[in-house]
Amino acid sequence: MQPIDCLISTPDKGSAGKTGLWRTYKPIVDEKKCNSCMVCWLYCPENVITEGEKCIEIDYEYCKGCGICCEVCAKKAIKMVLEE
Repeated sequence: MQPIDCLISTPDKGSAGKTGLWRTYKPIVDEKKCNSCMVCWLYCPENVITEGEKCIEIDYEYCKGCGICCEVCAKKAIKMVLEE
């Protein structure tokens, strides 16, 4: 039996350019609620979430505002607000 070759896709920050320029909603993190579990990082399609000292950090230059991080956060530490 021959092994099956398989490609695994991983997100690459900036592969679509600086997508933050066309964002409508922006994820905001509540530092008091965030426990840095990094579930949001697992689901982020743009790979813009990193672990900070107190909580997660989001690179807004590349965040397209899809809201997936907000939906998967068990602590409800991320909320989407209208971009100004």
